[in-house]
Amino acid sequence: MRPIAIPPIRHVGEPGTLWVKQPGHGTYDNDRPPIIHVISRESGEERCWVVGHSDKATCQGILGEAVPHDATIVYSDEYRSYHGLDLPHATVNHGQYEWARDDDGDGVREVHCNSCEGAGAGLRTFLRPFRGVHKAYLHLYVATYEALVNAKHVSPTLICRMCWPPKELPHTYWT
Repeated sequence: MRPIAIPPIRHVGEPGTLWVKQPGHGTYDNDRPPIIHVISRESGEERCWVVGHSDKATCQGILGEAVPHDATIVYSDEYRSYHGLDLPHATVNHGQYEWARDDDGDGVREVHCNSCEGAGAGLRTFLRPFRGVHKAYLHLYVATYEALVNAKHVSPTLICRMCWPPKELPHTYWT
């Protein structure tokens, strides 16, 4: 019997190492820019932001702009950037193996963040054929994905929106 060859353990950044996921949340500086998804449960509209980092000020600033304050509940996981939100907020605790919860007892598990996690998987599937997108252009690919998901079909209006972007940027979350 031949002995089993055990490959050497390689760490992130070592020569000869294939892509290995770095621990922790990504930032623009470590070439893993966070993408924040907000999906309306009423209309199904999806919004995406490529941000420099996912700290509390950035996440709460985006949610403050994107989510109406009148009787809207934000559902998220227990990530620390969502703590102290000024909006009504319910969370699931993935650390305790909680993925969805029924708060009002009607049999529907309304507290979950599966829609946004699924949207992230859809975005990764959309980006996969491009075989790596430079972070400087990522926001353009994300905007294309967002437009296609929300439009449901290609129309002249969609083409105009994609060819002639707005004159000014809607936010400044790169600082």
